[in-house]
Amino acid sequence: MQGKHVVVTGGAGALGAGVVELLRARGANVHVADLPAVDVADEAAVTAFYAGLPALWASVHLVGGFAMARVADVALADFEKQWRLNTATCFLACREAVRALRRSGGGRIVNVAARPAVQPTAGMIAYAVAKAGVAAITQHLAAEVLADGILVNAVLPSTIDTPGNRKAMPNADHASWPKPAQIAETIAFLASPDNALTTGTLVPVYGRA
Repeated sequence: MQGKHVVVTGGAGALGAGVVELLRARGANVHVADLPAVDVADEAAVTAFYAGLPALWASVHLVGGFAMARVADVALADFEKQWRLNTATCFLACREAVRALRRSGGGRIVNVAARPAVQPTAGMIAYAVAKAGVAAITQHLAAEVLADGILVNAVLPSTIDTPGNRKAMPNADHASWPKPAQIAETIAFLASPDNALTTGTLVPVYGRA
């Protein structure tokens, strides 16, 4: 990754910080797209951000949000919020990344979906649908841009071992949760030139959870 330009949306979060640290350690020039500098839910802001980048190699999309509630307790506004936080932000970043990567002759895109996108889970319908949208974007985009030399994949974490999740679930088996640094290793591989074959894949990063 030495000298390669890589975007990380959501780079200030718990997972994002681990991804940014690892990519920088491997020599990448990381451009963090996060509030307050860039609102990745704002179409014009995302377009302007990617248009101003040097020749891009990879774009990693970590922005998202989580909410848990039974379907009878989910208002339409709550459902739409999950879609905007997870699916719409991923779509905008992917679209602009494709434009930038085509200009630079190809590269890599890595999205973050979630285990509930592929494994039915009670009480997460809004979140699961939003992350299923991320999974669909990943697989359909991979087919669309393969001829451009752009490989597109997503990781699917289970509950990530972060301070916030530990606080929310103090009695859980935290040792079984995947660590941000571990997930970052998978993301870094998918975003690297070493990944010369894998595209359109949803990679489970569940740990022992």
